[in-house]
Amino acid sequence: MASKKPWNKRKWAKVITENCKSVGTYRESFVPVIDSLAGILENRDKALETFEQSGGNILVKHTNKSGATNIEQNPALRMANDLNRDALAYWRDLGLTPAGLKKINEAALKPQKRNALTEALKDLGG
Repeated sequence: MASKKPWNKRKWAKVITENCKSVGTYRESFVPVIDSLAGILENRDKALETFEQSGGNILVKHTNKSGATNIEQNPALRMANDLNRDALAYWRDLGLTPAGLKKINEAALKPQKRNALTEALKDLGG
């Protein structure tokens, strides 16, 4: 079975932007965050591709400096898992998880505190 080519950073950024727009959380100021997340996902895809090319074994044998052989988690899989964890924080911040979306929506729906001086000046201006 041929593995599909992983998406590049530009493709990920486009998809993330579309997802933010579809849930109503997109802001122009989020572009750097979207770019960072896109880079993380591109690297995650590369790590998963390396994992698959290495045989897809979750556990591998590793021989340390002193010659002892131990069983450990495949480093490519560990890297993919770490990058997924990092990506989750970005998804949350962009409102692309249920908890993140709820947090953004609640913040947007909270009534803004009114400044008494601003209100008084507004009333004088008519």
